Amino acid sequence: MKKKKDSSIFGIIGLGRFGTALAITLAEAGKEVIVVDQNEEKVKAMRQYTEYAFVCDNLSKEALSEVGIQNCDTVVVCIGSKIDTSILTTLNVVSLGVPRVISKATSQDQGAVLEKIGAEVVYPERDMATRLGKRLISGNFLDFIFLDNDIEIQQVPVSDSLVGKTIREINIRKKYSLNIIAIEHQQDTIIEFAPDYEFLKEDIIVVIGKLQNIRKFERAFS
Repeated sequence: MKKKKDSSIFGIIGLGRFGTALAITLAEAGKEVIVVDQNEEKVKAMRQYTEYAFVCDNLSKEALSEVGIQNCDTVVVCIGSKIDTSILTTLNVVSLGVPRVISKATSQDQGAVLEKIGAEVVYPERDMATRLGKRLISGNFLDFIFLDNDIEIQQVPVSDSLVGKTIREINIRKKYSLNIIAIEHQQDTIIEFAPDYEFLKEDIIVVIGKLQNIRKFERAFS
């Protein structure tokens, strides 16, 4: 797989429930995805979502290089239960020079090792339990990823074509049926802003609306 200009490529290694759901989500959002697993049936099932689905009997550096993992901008290693395989695979991906490597962990000790070899670490089960707990405690707690009726809250990085334009100029509510709920700049989050706010380089716009409208807005200013 050759990397296309201005196109992010994601790699998913391990097609358990977490890896499969993540790969499908990315593919349905129009992202290019490489998926890798040792199980032929799982890989076969993913070929309806991506043509870059590969069976790898081993996850060596050489095998991963052959399927093009080194061309990815982000690779997520979704191997949680087999700790030794998770760590070795993550090390192989990091050594291939992938800019961003994220690894699933099931324990703090596993996570600590993964961080030491250069990966970002996620704890899906723990994080989901925390989210569910907060939703049970507070009846109006929002899920910050997916809302009902195909409504999402997403971060949209400001492109060069948006720098210097004001919120009033882009008229995001009327043209795209989206609402800006925050603007992030470096370490600051702005939740009170005027229509004359001019977007700065490295701003991130936090919007709420239907996924199809968010994609339309991204394409207009990409």
